Amino acid sequence: MSYMLPHLNNGWQVDQSILAEEDRVVVIRFGHDWDPSCMRMDETLYKIANKVKNFAVVYLVDTTEVPDFNKMYELYDPCTVMFFFRNKHIMVDLGTGNNNKINWPITNAQELIDIIETVYRGARKGRGLVISPKDYSTKYKY
Repeated sequence: MSYMLPHLNNGWQVDQSILAEEDRVVVIRFGHDWDPSCMRMDETLYKIANKVKNFAVVYLVDTTEVPDFNKMYELYDPCTVMFFFRNKHIMVDLGTGNNNKINWPITNAQELIDIIETVYRGARKGRGLVISPKDYSTKYKY
């Protein structure tokens, strides 16, 4: 489903998409369209894009085509989702220890909507770190 979502093809487009959006959260998926985990995440993002359009906008960035942010945001995982609001990176405490990004595919559409809505509500209040509605610290069952 990645072909249905807007792609940003260079660093300038990524910067402008973050700068231009005043009232909505900018959700950017960094990764590759051919990667299986990105495909699962893109499927979920496509499902929710229309539902969250009033408070969020979704973009995809290929990390090979646009390597500008790889070092800055530590984009070493196959699929990474980050949130921005009014030119500010919004961190999410998911219980995983890495508050900067989501680096695994979320396949449950409602879970992702809840996370984006929490980011939006917290960012509107001026918070740079929001607490996820679900704790992902036990994502892997040992």
